[in-house]
Amino acid sequence: MFLRSSSASAPASLRDTDGYLPLARYGALGDGRAVVLSGADGSIDWWCVPNMDSPPLFDRLLDAGQGGYFAITPVEPFTSEQRYRDDSNVLETIFTTASGRAKLVESLNSGTAGRLPWAELARRVEGLDGRVAFTLTLRFGRRADTVSPYFARAGGHDVFHVGAVLGLVRCSDNVTIDRQGDDGIDGRIAVGPGERATIGIVAGADEPLVVPTIQAVDERIDLSDKEWRDWTQRLHCVGDHRATAIRSALALKLLLYSPSGAIVAAATTSLPERIGGNKNWDYRYAWIRDAGYTIKAFLRIGALGEAKAGFTWLLKRLGEGAPRVCYTLAGDRVPDERRVDLPGYRGSQPVVAGNLATNQHQHGIYGDIFETAERFVACGNILDSTSAETLSHLADQCADRWRQKDAGIWELEEVQHYTMSKISCWQALERAVELADAGQLPTTCRDRWARERDRIMDWIGEHCWSEERGAYLCYPGADGLDASLALAVRFRFDGQDRLARTLDAIDRELGAGAYHYRYTGMDKEEGCFLACTFWMVEARAILGQHDRAAAAFDAAMAGLADGVGILPEMIDPKTHEYLGNLPQGLSHLALIQAIATLNGTQL
Repeated sequence: MFLRSSSASAPASLRDTDGYLPLARYGALGDGRAVVLSGADGSIDWWCVPNMDSPPLFDRLLDAGQGGYFAITPVEPFTSEQRYRDDSNVLETIFTTASGRAKLVESLNSGTAGRLPWAELARRVEGLDGRVAFTLTLRFGRRADTVSPYFARAGGHDVFHVGAVLGLVRCSDNVTIDRQGDDGIDGRIAVGPGERATIGIVAGADEPLVVPTIQAVDERIDLSDKEWRDWTQRLHCVGDHRATAIRSALALKLLLYSPSGAIVAAATTSLPERIGGNKNWDYRYAWIRDAGYTIKAFLRIGALGEAKAGFTWLLKRLGEGAPRVCYTLAGDRVPDERRVDLPGYRGSQPVVAGNLATNQHQHGIYGDIFETAERFVACGNILDSTSAETLSHLADQCADRWRQKDAGIWELEEVQHYTMSKISCWQALERAVELADAGQLPTTCRDRWARERDRIMDWIGEHCWSEERGAYLCYPGADGLDASLALAVRFRFDGQDRLARTLDAIDRELGAGAYHYRYTGMDKEEGCFLACTFWMVEARAILGQHDRAAAAFDAAMAGLADGVGILPEMIDPKTHEYLGNLPQGLSHLALIQAIATLNGTQL
């Protein structure tokens, strides 16, 4: 489904006049700790070292003029075709010039025992036809001029330092380094048929530095490829669109922070939801909502190890006190949002670190947690007594608090009685009752949970349904609709008639081409939210509207065909330009769920 071909009459022409590459022109690499974004022109423009929420070593993604990057680009005008190896997160870009063809193979390496205890970026250039000459340009990011990179000699090696990060650039003998200065490196590569040259970066932060040979770095590219393929072969992805589901599973795997089991919402910060707009957020943290949805997607495709790791992380956070909306990868409070003095992608400001949601309350966390627990048990697994007690207390809290206003699934500044939040509270107590009946939770408060569940159902029916609009409203008395209400179908809420009518209303009022805006009024502020469209596909399939769901899915995928398989948060419904942070976990997990439901896989 995903294969990208790009043409360039000169090395810079894939980029706009300010030097920014379209977001669809990036592929992602990962090692279970960090994510790299590599462009179709051979430039790595984003890499936070050593972790996804660390400051970036390369940040041209947000500062085309002065940001750090690592480019291996043909000297001559070229065309490029970028794709992943089958069932792998190893990325390949084939460059064609008048003089020949060459392939760039890239990996954020792993080892035989999984994630390496250091960061290792490997880039191999392989000659295919003729002879192709490349320039090598490496510039370290300065973190909005808060650090000044430098090289220092240690142990017979030139070690670069960028703040707390230190590292080495390792090259095969046929890579020529013309200049090395504190700001970076310039060099040259030329390859003919059967020839190969490898460049690697080994790095860490405030830790001893391993010095592998370039041969070992090169060998780990293919070892990493094998590890990815071995993992995908164990997944339960069958039926139509298998390759697309596998690609999204691999993207989700990139967002699982293996040291803790945290699941990151997205690997970037501040990519705009509308070019030139100010809705730019830092998504390099772990949301309970996103974690719960991702765990369920992992369970559905048989990725039990990843599901268990994510679920254990989530339960540990709940056991530490009142649940938060989001956490750092280490499980701490997300720092308050602060501005970073960078131009921003295509001039879209602000650039930020931290997130405002850290101070919010969202009722949705109750439903997300209990739906995740129910799915975990439904797959034949068992809750321990400590987790069961934690969940019981959470159900009590939900039963007490559901009448309060909250910020809603979309983390809005205006607190309201959002319909989706009330449905999430109903969902939490419904799942809690089911878990108690199955012997997985204590039954002491089971009947109380059931009574509150029924009260919530009655309240929603009385206050949130509009017969005039033929839909559940965003909140009681609101003029607008909320596309996230499509999730209520999967949550098994209410009767099919009202939900089907709500889906029709969402299509009429929030649909734009093949895609959907999040809620009323967003057509003026942002692009269409990809997860909403896939939630709509899934909901229609569950309701028995299979042909309509399949047609909607095909239309949505047609607009994404320009990419390599890494999905953003949003898309422009007219131009199909990618918008928002990427890889975006919600987009990928919603795609997996839609495919599984279309194929008849049990929820």
